[in-house]
Amino acid sequence: MGFFDKLKSAIRKIRAKLIVGIVLVLVILVWGGAPLAVATAYAKNVPPEINFDWEQFFIKMGEGLSNPLNAFKAIFETKMGGLYFWNITKFFFGIYFVAAFVGIVRALPKHEYEDIENGSSDWSEGGEQYRVLSKNKGIVLAEKNYLPVDKRGNVNVLVVRRFWCW
Repeated sequence: MGFFDKLKSAIRKIRAKLIVGIVLVLVILVWGGAPLAVATAYAKNVPPEINFDWEQFFIKMGEGLSNPLNAFKAIFETKMGGLYFWNITKFFFGIYFVAAFVGIVRALPKHEYEDIENGSSDWSEGGEQYRVLSKNKGIVLAEKNYLPVDKRGNVNVLVVRRFWCW
């Protein structure tokens, strides 16, 4: 199994988590990043003697959080809003990509046989199993496969099955 096969397998395992993560980042950017960018742009658009107008910042932040779509539109109307929003977007996507990288690395197969079936239920063909097993009565092994209890000889059996836990 090559590296790219392992990578595809890992991405396939956590695909749903990656999609949920990207949707979550986009929602956070629209709901929180846009108001933050607009509020910062308005708070810094003050006379040079005042570095940052906190009152203006909190007023615009409150307006933006109460109506995030208007704040998203205001990004393009303010002079520096787009720049601040771009910086916030880079920050959140950076965090997302680091988290996605860690998730993919943790989901990589640990050995070459991890996603390969180790056995097969097709161990016999054409009714061959009924020389040993019965299809009518006995200890249930599988559908239409029973271990007869009246058989002579060794009737010990090892049943291996998957254990599902939700």
